[in-house]
Amino acid sequence: MVLLHVKRGDESQFLLQAPGSTELEELTVQVARVYNGRLKVQRLCSAPNEKMKQVLKKTIEEAKAIISKKQVEAGVCVTMEMVKDALDQLRGAVMIVYPMGLPPYDPIRMEFENKEDLSGTQAGLNVIKESEAQLWWAAKELRRTKKLSDYVGKNEKTKIIAKIQQRGQGAPAREPIISSEEQKQLMLYYHRRQEELKRLEENDDDACLNSPWADNTALKRHFHGVKDIKWRPR
Repeated sequence: MVLLHVKRGDESQFLLQAPGSTELEELTVQVARVYNGRLKVQRLCSAPNEKMKQVLKKTIEEAKAIISKKQVEAGVCVTMEMVKDALDQLRGAVMIVYPMGLPPYDPIRMEFENKEDLSGTQAGLNVIKESEAQLWWAAKELRRTKKLSDYVGKNEKTKIIAKIQQRGQGAPAREPIISSEEQKQLMLYYHRRQEELKRLEENDDDACLNSPWADNTALKRHFHGVKDIKWRPR
């Protein structure tokens, strides 16, 4: 299985696995559904009023954990089944709190029924239509008419960083040669190295000052025939 680290811009989203033989039409839709599904869970977790939040607190925390970006750091792949599970947990909790159901215009009910109106909102800008989604890797668009293996080869243990975006936005920015964490470590190494060289240089200066040739009275004593005199007690 090829491991895809999905990003939107430079921001990590989730990990997803797919066979190299997967048609990119199918894979692009799958990635878009998981991406948009995670957004729906996030909206639902932020939509309840304060009273609902208190009752649903545990369920909201569990749902957020399922779709969290921290899953990338933990090496956990997110599937559409996991997203649906998070939505089902939230749906069940809402039914317990409101056994008579929510009014038709309630934003939470509209989210569950996929009737939400996000026009003119930042949340709406974050959503990517499945039909307009694109995947990019190594500055190349993964065209839907091909297979994943046409780009990454036959190695099923390959890991790639795939960027999802809306069609028409152009090629996303390339990934940096080294990660931000690697850059921090590199800067820390050079800082320590400079400090070490500075200490060595100071030690060399001290050694030079203590050398006989660095004695500014040595020449005078030489002409007076006085040198290397050692005083001893009688």
